[in-house]
Amino acid sequence: MENPFLLRSFHIRWSQLTPDLVVSAVDAALADAESRIATITAQGPEAADYANTFLALEQATELLNETWAKVTHLTSVADSPALREAHNAALPKVSAFQAKIPLNEPLWIRLKAASLRPAAQALEGEHRRFLAETLAEFRQQGADLPKEKKARLEALQAHLAQLTQKYSENVLDATNAWELIVTDVERLRGLPAHALESARQSAAKKGLGSEENPAWRFTLHMPSQEPAMLYAEDESLRREIWTAAVVVGTQVPHANQELVRKILALRQEKAALLGQPHFADLVLERRMARNGAQALAFIKDLHSRVQAAFARESRELEEFKAQQTGQPVSRLAPWETGFWAEKLRKARYDFDEEQLRPYFPLPGVVAGMFEIARRVFGLRVTELPAAAAETWHPEVKFYDMHDAAGRHVGSFYADWHPRESKRGGAWMNYLITGGPQPDGRRAPHLGLICGNLTPPAGDRPALLTHNEVETIFHEFGHLLHHLLGEVGIKSLNGVNVAWDFVELPSQIMENWCWERESLDLFARHHETGATIPEELFRRMIAAKNFRSASFTMRQLAFARMDLDLHLHPVEEMGSDLAAWIRGRLQGYLTPTEPASPTMENRFTHLFADPVGYAAGYYSYKWAEVLDADAFTRFKREGLFNPAVGRDFVNHVLSRGNSAEPMELFKAFMGRPPDLQALLLRAGLV
Repeated sequence: MENPFLLRSFHIRWSQLTPDLVVSAVDAALADAESRIATITAQGPEAADYANTFLALEQATELLNETWAKVTHLTSVADSPALREAHNAALPKVSAFQAKIPLNEPLWIRLKAASLRPAAQALEGEHRRFLAETLAEFRQQGADLPKEKKARLEALQAHLAQLTQKYSENVLDATNAWELIVTDVERLRGLPAHALESARQSAAKKGLGSEENPAWRFTLHMPSQEPAMLYAEDESLRREIWTAAVVVGTQVPHANQELVRKILALRQEKAALLGQPHFADLVLERRMARNGAQALAFIKDLHSRVQAAFARESRELEEFKAQQTGQPVSRLAPWETGFWAEKLRKARYDFDEEQLRPYFPLPGVVAGMFEIARRVFGLRVTELPAAAAETWHPEVKFYDMHDAAGRHVGSFYADWHPRESKRGGAWMNYLITGGPQPDGRRAPHLGLICGNLTPPAGDRPALLTHNEVETIFHEFGHLLHHLLGEVGIKSLNGVNVAWDFVELPSQIMENWCWERESLDLFARHHETGATIPEELFRRMIAAKNFRSASFTMRQLAFARMDLDLHLHPVEEMGSDLAAWIRGRLQGYLTPTEPASPTMENRFTHLFADPVGYAAGYYSYKWAEVLDADAFTRFKREGLFNPAVGRDFVNHVLSRGNSAEPMELFKAFMGRPPDLQALLLRAGLV
């Protein structure tokens, strides 16, 4: 029987994708890709043209890409010792193969020869873009290097893949290794009912506690950790959870300190091999920012604009705590900031996030989001019954998406709740890229969205925070970027765009979570069906930009730390990396006593992938400028205006990387982006 990992069926048979089949599947897919590339290089350079070289190379790795996507996806949502072992056995082979492609001298000779043909020079649209991007990618990955440097680069890439995978495993394992069992309900004063019930159920699932003598279990997963940090009156409880959270990735056997230094050193060496002064310039060469200096200038500019408001907010919180406790004004402890900020917000706006939770049952939020997608983008989303589409876990749902013309544009899986076998955070990914085919058909795309949101409790549906609602809309925006792609070149479709542009489609969707007109479509009380009362809505909007300078500064601190780590050689940083980072972040960190530890040892965005968001964390704020500005068109011309929605699909969502990002933005807005829109939305001007 054919290995099920190699089957390219649209409906994946997840139950058959067992760890023992991973290595043989990857070996077969690698052999297929290598054979196809050998066919390209077997022809003489004089016979090379766009179709038999560029397009053939694009198709050569399709089976490998789809096979490896299934493997890596399962490691994210269904981790197990056997799967991890199989993944780690296959990873060096895949990494080495991918690193080897741009370093394949015969292939590079043929690509250059094909690019000079008159027919290739005359290409237009996405084909011209693909030719230019392929040549640039090869050069950026070392195609022009001498032989010995190419060999070093290959080894370096494989080593980076292994180190970053180990970093990721350490964070996951350290997170899962910690739990806090509470048996004294007095320690839990202040916690919302849903958080108490979730903690009780978590303990019960582990065989802890009973009806007569309940126990409550807390973990470092956000739906468990966050309510405790915001609401628990018991400071010792908050301190215990905070202390556990900030040491993730720092303690044996899950220590990442040496891995971080090695990863930074290898990235710096890679940049030097490729003729760049530092890794940031290498990474950003083909992104909107173009280089590390421009990205850093953007971060510093935003920092200067919010610095005064940030200092004011920090002082206000210290004064508020002093006033409430009768103590002198002093620095807060880091496990106090969220708690006292929530108290201040409630006092100032008579608004508690938990008041909104009953209005955000997960099924209603998802249904409302689909209705917004129908009104704005003309899309129809339908859930398939469990018998019609297999999934990797019983909680996972499968949906089909059709456009206004009735075309099946794509399908997707949704997996929303935490499990110990699932990595933290929220993400979108894709498994199959369809789109326009050479024979004129259009094949559907297949994607997925995942999160770690508040789970259901008993018979009650999952009741979400507003922030969790934004997370769903955010990931759905990424998904639309993939599913609505109309680019014939798969590697240019959907989210395969510059990383400082990729967050525009996701972040713009969050805006519909704040408008009365759109909230009324999905924010309905889970028991009564009532919409959010007007008074509560007014308080929610009034509190929207509460401590917005602090939240902005938190993102800027992450971005600044990321850029500094990748703009300087690791040798410059001294033996105490945390102290060096803290020195770079003067004026970016909330002043606390004691100071919060830096987070390089658990910052998976930067270190869980050979590149990932490394030197690219600024992208979140960069793309916020784009999304805040782009949404002004919907505000001006109508939240559900289908004409504006069509323009956004035609100029952004459907175009992928078929043109320069700035060109796509200007096509939608008619002008370059305006930073002022973000500051206005955040209440910072």
